[in-house]
Amino acid sequence: MSEDFNMSMRKFLKQVGVTSQQAIEEAMRKAGDTSGKTYEAKMVLTIDGVDLEHVVIGKIEGS
Repeated sequence: MSEDFNMSMRKFLKQVGVTSQQAIEEAMRKAGDTSGKTYEAKMVLTIDGVDLEHVVIGKIEGS
């Protein structure tokens, strides 16, 4: 893969990581007391123009 491709992919993934963390933290603050609770999380990545749908499923522990 080209260097331009690698750089654009890394930039996109960094943006996804940072903005997703901010959104999760905000949602958890709005939820109130989340201590002792576990939340199911799912991230779906699609790319228009190519046949890609990537799903990541995990758990987030409350604080």
